[in-house]
Amino acid sequence: MDVVFIVLIVKLKGRECCCHYWIWIHTNLASSDINGENKMTKKLFTKTRFKLGMDCPTKLYYSGNAQYVDISSTDPFLAALANGGYQVGELAKCDYPQGVEVEAHDTYEAYKQTQKLLTRDSVEIFEAALVHEGLAARVDILTKRDGVITLFEVKSKSYEAGITLFMKNKGSALTTKWAPYLYDIAFQHYIATSLFPNFTIESYLVLVDKNAVCTIDGLNSKFKVMNLGRTGGKVTIKQNLAPGEFVGNLLTKVSVEQPLKHLFNVENFGQASFVEHIHYLASIDQSGDRTQGKIGKRCNTCQFYPKTLDVGQLSGFAECWTRELELDEVALKEPMVLDLWNFRAADKLIAQRKIQLNDLTEDDISPADGKTPGLSNSQRHWLQVKKIKDNDISPYLDQQGLQAEMASWNFPLHFIDFETCATALPFTKGRRPYEGIAFQFSHHTVDENGHVSHAGEFLHATPGVFPNYEFVAELQRQLTQDSGTIFKYSAHENTYLNTIHKQLEDDTSIELHKKLSHMDFIKSITHSTKKSPQSWAGERDMVDLWELVKRYYYDPHTNGSTSIKAVLPAIINSSAYIKEKYAQPIYGAKDGITSRNFKDHIWVKEEGGELLDPYAQLPPLFEDISAHDTQLLFEETELSNGGAALTAYAKLQFTEMSDYEREALTQGLLKYCELDTLAMVMIYEAWREWCRYS
Repeated sequence: MDVVFIVLIVKLKGRECCCHYWIWIHTNLASSDINGENKMTKKLFTKTRFKLGMDCPTKLYYSGNAQYVDISSTDPFLAALANGGYQVGELAKCDYPQGVEVEAHDTYEAYKQTQKLLTRDSVEIFEAALVHEGLAARVDILTKRDGVITLFEVKSKSYEAGITLFMKNKGSALTTKWAPYLYDIAFQHYIATSLFPNFTIESYLVLVDKNAVCTIDGLNSKFKVMNLGRTGGKVTIKQNLAPGEFVGNLLTKVSVEQPLKHLFNVENFGQASFVEHIHYLASIDQSGDRTQGKIGKRCNTCQFYPKTLDVGQLSGFAECWTRELELDEVALKEPMVLDLWNFRAADKLIAQRKIQLNDLTEDDISPADGKTPGLSNSQRHWLQVKKIKDNDISPYLDQQGLQAEMASWNFPLHFIDFETCATALPFTKGRRPYEGIAFQFSHHTVDENGHVSHAGEFLHATPGVFPNYEFVAELQRQLTQDSGTIFKYSAHENTYLNTIHKQLEDDTSIELHKKLSHMDFIKSITHSTKKSPQSWAGERDMVDLWELVKRYYYDPHTNGSTSIKAVLPAIINSSAYIKEKYAQPIYGAKDGITSRNFKDHIWVKEEGGELLDPYAQLPPLFEDISAHDTQLLFEETELSNGGAALTAYAKLQFTEMSDYEREALTQGLLKYCELDTLAMVMIYEAWREWCRYS
């Protein structure tokens, strides 16, 4: 090795700075040999593995074993597409027109390419690879100039100057919200300072400026995304962007000097410093040993908590809980504290080894009256526990309370559901990042005689077009034909209409009479939110069906969930009226229930003696192509949740696709949203029949 260094010195003579740099790196590689084995053969502890370990060290063990089911193993392309990560990353690069991309996927090969680029006196590098003592990271943007190496970690997360805080309590600790992002950049910072001791290392988060205003129309359409399969995606810039033209406007570079000082010098992880904790996690990962993380409420969302297992598959969650809590796997199949919806005392009871609902007492729940009629949250929790203890699977319905609510409703009843998103890259000039976009709604009605109709819908997914004003205009047209009561499910619809009201108020380009008309309509069917500068409560303020579910209805088949995706199957299962009615091909039939997207459809079906979930019955998005091609076009062949709907809309905005693909996605969105409002109708119909005849 010494000979190699002498040759390098000769070659680089006259370039003293670069000479020292190269010598240091190669010396480091040589000195890091383990038992005579070159470090190139050593398993690297990457930034991805580090973040996994910071979340829970046990995940490092599970993620390295294919037997443990990882329910987060979805297409990274789709995940990033939905939150705008690809577009933001590419936008950030536009500020560095001389930037060079390190394209190698292999970390060591990328590291070699990075080393070569860093021999330049000044350079801007995208996806630079840093490797030191078994630690590895890819840096979104790295610059080297005048003895300073600067790291930029690009995130699609929003930032508001003067409001967003990385530290709390006068710098005493990192905020919980920002800690994972700061750990991320700190890991890279540590590797860089170790690699380049003769350089000043500066680190920044590049974030989306929530208060910035887009200066051009169709910015999103300049960044088209192509899927590269399981490895991710790639952004193609369709039009040239001038350096700094949009970056300085939409993205902001925020120094993390103070949080990193705290992290490296103050914060402890058990009895270890941050750097010590990095190497501790790296040693765990290298050895392959299992290290138990903390058991608690957060385990309910663990990526290694599959609800079903195939032969030969293992559940990381089950292994953790059986080992740590001395339970058997049969016990884990019984209702647990984790199943209590929105239950804040879960960690306390878990620490006391009170795991199963059967083991809980009324004192553990402390049910108390709420401020509104019907069940309070604590009373609902105790009801759930009591039905488990009594082996009672019958639904609970507060008939008196519901009847009092129903007495105030005016026919025809209107049931609406919105599909919305908030993208990092605004669609049009004058819009801010993450400004709310309402692109779709469905609308069902029920008249006084019980006649159900799919009364209307709206979908606007044209790339680069802001749909909100057309959205509210069509909603106004459909809902102002009468004075019937309007229903939503949760606060979502009210929040978005408040957002559109503010957008209208601030927009000077709209004809005044249209503007005022839309704003008055919004006020008439909503109430103001806490963020609104005005206060109002409309005479037709929407009734929240979700609130009625929480207060007046509980079915053990929902396992405590109040999601409409859980409530609908429970309603169908327990309502003879709904079973009989929707087991017939009446939906979309000539003399049945009108539908805009279904024909002669049967919603109540059985398979193997079990009722099928209506959401599982949504037709495939792409019926005429192979399964392989379907996976490339869209990972989920069914639109069965709101996340899928958002992703489908994102694909319509940002990806190149054929007219056939676009039409298939559009039809899938329409059918999905229509089922949401039909589900609301079915809930109402079941309650009506129970209250009428019970």
